[in-house]
Amino acid sequence: MHQALYRIWRPGIFDDVVGQEHITTTLKNEIAAGRPAHAYLFIGSRGTGKTTCARIVAKAVNCLDAQNGNPCGQCEMCRGIDNGSLVDVVEIDAASNNGVDNIRDLREEANFLPNAAKYRVYIIDEVHMLSVSAFNALLKILEEPPSHVLFVLATTEVHKVPATILSRCQRFDFRRIDSGVIAGRLQQVAEGEGFRLDEDAAMLIARMADGGMRDALSIMDLCSSYNRDITVDTVSQATGLVAQDYLFKLAEAAHARNTGEFLELVGQAGQSYVEYDRLCEQLIGHYRNLMVAKSSKKPEDLIVCLPEVLEQYKEQARRFPVAEILQTLTILQETLGAMTRTTYRRTELEMAAVRICELRGQTAAAEIADTSMLEGRLAALEQRLVSGAAVAAKPVQQEVKAPAAPPKAEPAPKPAAAADAAVTPFAEWPQVLTVLSKTNIPLSGFLVSSRAYFQGNRVLIDCRNSMFLDLVRNNQKAKDDLKKAIAQVTGQNYGIGPYNGGAAAEENTQEPTNPVDALLSNAKAAGIPIEVK
Repeated sequence: MHQALYRIWRPGIFDDVVGQEHITTTLKNEIAAGRPAHAYLFIGSRGTGKTTCARIVAKAVNCLDAQNGNPCGQCEMCRGIDNGSLVDVVEIDAASNNGVDNIRDLREEANFLPNAAKYRVYIIDEVHMLSVSAFNALLKILEEPPSHVLFVLATTEVHKVPATILSRCQRFDFRRIDSGVIAGRLQQVAEGEGFRLDEDAAMLIARMADGGMRDALSIMDLCSSYNRDITVDTVSQATGLVAQDYLFKLAEAAHARNTGEFLELVGQAGQSYVEYDRLCEQLIGHYRNLMVAKSSKKPEDLIVCLPEVLEQYKEQARRFPVAEILQTLTILQETLGAMTRTTYRRTELEMAAVRICELRGQTAAAEIADTSMLEGRLAALEQRLVSGAAVAAKPVQQEVKAPAAPPKAEPAPKPAAAADAAVTPFAEWPQVLTVLSKTNIPLSGFLVSSRAYFQGNRVLIDCRNSMFLDLVRNNQKAKDDLKKAIAQVTGQNYGIGPYNGGAAAEENTQEPTNPVDALLSNAKAAGIPIEVK
């Protein structure tokens, strides 16, 4: 019968354990000095070496020919522990033996001296699964353990272990193993097993294992059954992964709001026998890397990939807003959770595709609104400079003077009673857009480069965007939000209407300019120096 690689290559001594040197060095020194603790608590994610180190501890403290804290692996004690025949070393799975009666039986048995070994060792895996009563029973023997008894507790969820248990154990935190270390170990195993493993394929397997050596060996075992010459393509085909370029295409489709292309790519993945939950996981990893590439000064320290792929991440991240990346990650994580509760995984991913593409549209509107806010402030400053409202500050006098009263802002024109009242510019219109950008982002986006005028008891809006006109005619909420924003700035209630004539209309006969170009033009007109790099 075939034996799994992670069992064949399980470390037998501390020196063979990779990635946990901060733990193995301490354990070796304690055992070599003859001062092992009576209880150890090993904490860490799956596949990082907790149970392996627990068994090495059991061998090291009972070995007849220990060498610098390492067990020899050849004496009858070491062989008995390896093949499970030594009754003095007991492994307990707390997931299935979590009752108080199981721990009471352990306490009674622990009082007896070992049959053959020096120490009676109890290895309790997944100790956090014990019941409250079982923990209380275990606490009794941990408080005053017999000198011939040694406990090794292992858990992946330390927050579920009572503080009273934690305080009576020597704690060791197992780290996730670095991907480079895992890849190096995989190369050693591949050489020992007689098959070829490409460096790129080893790194891909290491990334998939997420810091767990056992998972990495299991993945390589699967790949070696598929093809003895393991390449990146072999790993992708054996594990149901999509190629890296495929993920970049999906992200580009979402960024371009091309829902149809996104759905077609998802369908192609399904035809290639890629599981939809695995594709969702890969997309989460892809957007995580985009987030890191966008935010970190040294993304190469946090993203494990080839140099050319890292450059692809950097280039794509430069074009993607942070808000878009973060909100897409949120949608994908919600989708992955929903997939565990339904059999319609493809539908869940397709729903996520539509949400992500629509999200991109909202993000774009928010970007336009932010630009319009800056543009509006510059326009207001320009008008104040032209009208002379903004004057240079006088030099500060030596003598102390009473502070001058703050200048009063000119009140907005009061509504006129006549229907044919004179049309006057609405100087505070940019402030209205600023308020509107907080209450109705799409509407404020449509009003980029617009102007407004007072005529009697109405505000006339000069905007050539047809979508704006449709929105205020057919959407009562949009109309109400606009009126509220005007009232908040002016302190009065006005009706609204379109502006159809005058100089302002002539100024807007051309197509709207790029918001950034308009922003630079307004700044130049206002005398504000801006350097473009």
